[in-house]
Amino acid sequence: MTAAAQPLSDECEQTFDAAPGLATAAATSPRKSVVVYAMNYAPETAGVGKYTGEIAEYLAAEGMDVTVVTTPPHYPGWSVQAGYRNRYSSATEGRITVLRVPLVLRRRMRGIWRLLAPLSFALTSAPVVFWQILRRRPTTVFCVEPTLFAAPAAQLAARLVGARTVLHVHDMEVDAAFAVGHLSSKTWLKRLGHAFERSVLGRFDQLVAISNSMAEGLALKDVPAAKISVVRNWVDLAQFHPMEDVSPYRAELGFGHEDFVVLYSGSIGAKQGLNVLLDAAERLKDERRIHFVISGEGPQKPELEARYGHLENLRFLAFQPYSRLNAFLNMPDLHVLPQDRSAADLTLPSKLGGMLASGKPVLVTADEGTELAQFVGSAVYLTPPNDPENLAACIFRAMSERETWQPQVQTVLVQNLSKRPAIIAIKQLIDSGEP
Repeated sequence: MTAAAQPLSDECEQTFDAAPGLATAAATSPRKSVVVYAMNYAPETAGVGKYTGEIAEYLAAEGMDVTVVTTPPHYPGWSVQAGYRNRYSSATEGRITVLRVPLVLRRRMRGIWRLLAPLSFALTSAPVVFWQILRRRPTTVFCVEPTLFAAPAAQLAARLVGARTVLHVHDMEVDAAFAVGHLSSKTWLKRLGHAFERSVLGRFDQLVAISNSMAEGLALKDVPAAKISVVRNWVDLAQFHPMEDVSPYRAELGFGHEDFVVLYSGSIGAKQGLNVLLDAAERLKDERRIHFVISGEGPQKPELEARYGHLENLRFLAFQPYSRLNAFLNMPDLHVLPQDRSAADLTLPSKLGGMLASGKPVLVTADEGTELAQFVGSAVYLTPPNDPENLAACIFRAMSERETWQPQVQTVLVQNLSKRPAIIAIKQLIDSGEP
């Protein structure tokens, strides 16, 4: 298993992000073609779609002919974003051809519905991606998991035209679906899912995992170690950084200097285990200085609002505009990254990068020995998952230590998540299989 290159300095990161189109390779090598096949894509700013969009944009800036087959932006709220419709469409977005296909959506994506959405994408997109691969004869077909259901059509077409196939694994979706209870009672479906998964994974030429534990999980599914590389999800250090001034969000939300604000910003689903954080908020309801803010969307949000909405120390917000996200991440006194124990090591939360880059203290719920706990080390507060009492005590401790917090303890850690080396490693794997 191979890993991404070492991170560069902040200055290099800023230069890269300020001028991503300054590509030298395009002028000296033949124009290559790539088909990107992913259920989630830009302009989604949460989760997988953000990274896939940035990869496609970088490949295009490097002179590659990029075609994307995807859906209308819908994550994490499971509803189509304004300005888009749930139907077939084609558009040129910058230098990229983007073909969107419909899929089955509903706000409460639970149980069998968690399978119907990716299955519907596989069905509606199969003829589109098959034709695009045959027509464009790309050098590489770049698939993204989730969803693995769509992969066979792309693999068959790629074989017909002699294209390499690369899978970017953001989520061990079969394991995760059963681990967090979506389909835990359907053992026959679990066996079928794992058999399908092993068959499809083995046919890819290259797999890119976002964590070492995920790479180990792939190896346990009979994928040869030589096919697996690890490139962690990144954070744009030119976009996310500590602010010199107080975030304007504190005044806008009515928080004063004495208030201690605890923030979770991200998707609101089963894997996040947010009920534990809100149970901790309930335990701290008499601590008038401590306030909790939950910002985001997802299938569990209505349920959490109904259950915990009575708490005076808690408020729910929608996702904030990406253009103001750095100011928002600089607003709290403490970021909290909760994660359900059953989802440990199935995925490495990408939101961690923005939290660390803000320079604000971070509290992570993870068991000792998990990759997440090993990665953050002593740079963050760490508590066991599914333990609201311990979490509440740690939040109170963080408040008492607010004046002595040293943000530089996170500097080295966040450098390991910088954008430039990671996205270059992805391109190299797409090009030749060597980072």
